[in-house]
Amino acid sequence: MTFAGYSLLPVLPELVLAAGAMALLMLGAFRGQQTTPLVTVIAVVLLAVVGALVLCLPAGKLATFGGGFIVDDFARFLKVLALIGSGVTLVMSRTYLTQQTKIFEYAILIMLSTVGMMVLISAGDLIMLYLGLELMSLALYVVAASHRDDAKSTEAGLKYFVLGALSSGMLLYGASMIYGFTGTVNFAGIAAAVKGTNTGLLFGLVFLLAGLCFKISAVPFHMWTPDVYEGAPTPVTAFFASAPKVAAMAVFTRVVLTAFPGVVPQWQQIVVFVSIASMVLGAFAAIGQKNIKRLMGYSSIGHMGFALVGLAAGNQMGAQGVLVYMAVYVAMTLGTFAIIIALRRNGRAVETISDFAGLSRTNPALAFFFAMFLFSLAGIPPLAGFFAKFYVFLAAIRSGLFVLAVIGVLSSVVGAFYYLAIVKVMYFDEPKGAVEPMRGELRLVLAVTGVFNLLLFVYPAPLIDAATAAARSLF
Repeated sequence: MTFAGYSLLPVLPELVLAAGAMALLMLGAFRGQQTTPLVTVIAVVLLAVVGALVLCLPAGKLATFGGGFIVDDFARFLKVLALIGSGVTLVMSRTYLTQQTKIFEYAILIMLSTVGMMVLISAGDLIMLYLGLELMSLALYVVAASHRDDAKSTEAGLKYFVLGALSSGMLLYGASMIYGFTGTVNFAGIAAAVKGTNTGLLFGLVFLLAGLCFKISAVPFHMWTPDVYEGAPTPVTAFFASAPKVAAMAVFTRVVLTAFPGVVPQWQQIVVFVSIASMVLGAFAAIGQKNIKRLMGYSSIGHMGFALVGLAAGNQMGAQGVLVYMAVYVAMTLGTFAIIIALRRNGRAVETISDFAGLSRTNPALAFFFAMFLFSLAGIPPLAGFFAKFYVFLAAIRSGLFVLAVIGVLSSVVGAFYYLAIVKVMYFDEPKGAVEPMRGELRLVLAVTGVFNLLLFVYPAPLIDAATAAARSLF
């Protein structure tokens, strides 16, 4: 199967997902908003089928479009993770789509954004990187403002669009400078052309990494995160916090490790600074938050800082730590948002931390799982979040980045304060009244993510082996 002389086999999952999205768009356009539940179910099935297709591609490294699109173990691992994040988000959106707003385009936009993520994860040159980034982002801008009758939702979409356009401009400027100084857009070609320190090239790299830092909401390009997390509908916030972060961190890792292996000390300084700033801001800025979604926004900033600790190591072990961290982060985040989405009292969504008061007495099981996810996010053993941080800190220590590791541990201690403050509210404050029963699909998400976070320490081998193989394919 070829097109203009290029093999289409590596890009088959993306083609299937894009074609499915177009077909569902036609179905919704002709049959109206009553197709929303059907479109959502078909979208989830399609995402699962595409995930199976990714795993069924021939083993080894596949490349097409002149090396601009690469499928290796690294891409397979992160594509499956992104597809899981998108699929679970759609499952958790059922209540939002049936009770608050009926827009069949929601699931289609999630699918198109996921196509962009998959292209981004497999990007082997700067042009494919930009195409994937924009396809992912354009759908995200619309999804953020999907609740058209809510001023906060439309404001969130507008903020994200304006700042996203700025970051895309910075990324393009950096990419053009890199092309100007190397004469190629291909990552392998850039690596071969970069023989030593070049001031102009480093300026281009700074602008490129600035654009990518915006997508992972790392400091100092984090300003959109708390506002968009709070303003967007909660299922959309869950999506923002999971799958797009995976894709952005994937391309961040691939770019610095495969295109710039010759200037590791230069980009390492940038990554170390961004990592420290993100961890510290995520730890301290969340302390005074009253809205749970805003708090999760600052939490995600901090967690991206922890993931960058592994990347700062600049070696295979560091890349493995990033992959393990992102897998655990997605599980923790989806489980936490399943609880946030489920908590409704008198038909109203619960969003302030004080609304969780006494949850242990009105719904002990939900309080237990929420406390467990909060402990995991804080990195308390033996939960999955502890092992995620352990791997990135170990990679940093073995690379001699002792100060970075120490600051990371101290930031974890500070961050634990606001996670434990929520546990205190749930277990020691007076109840505010019973919450509505949890819906079946949210129970399923909670059960799977909860078991993963609780029992990863019992049998971590499959995740560690997959992350090791994925990291090895980059080197």
